[in-house]
Amino acid sequence: MTTQSGGIQMLLQAEKKAKEKIDEARKNKQRRLKQAKQEAAAEIDTFKKEREREFKEHEARILGSRTDSEKLVQEETRQRLSELETSVGQNKEEAIKRLLELVFDVQPKVHDNFKR
Repeated sequence: MTTQSGGIQMLLQAEKKAKEKIDEARKNKQRRLKQAKQEAAAEIDTFKKEREREFKEHEARILGSRTDSEKLVQEETRQRLSELETSVGQNKEEAIKRLLELVFDVQPKVHDNFKR
């Protein structure tokens, strides 16, 4: 009977070792999965940054830099405002004179719909 209980003890120990190996294998698997996810996230981030850089270079080639466009628009705006100020200065007196003529030159007459 002692061999039988010794055999049972050996089976229990073997089962315990097998369980420990399975647990260790599961932990290793989880660790490898976590590491793979981190590596994939880093690779995705690197790819994303590279594509963003390529896009910005392409955009700059096609559209030109934004600062150039902004400077051009600002210069055109300043030029147009200067032209408008000059035009206002030249035509201001004439416009005021014309408005005053229209306001003060009233021709009173009876409306067509008025019945006598």
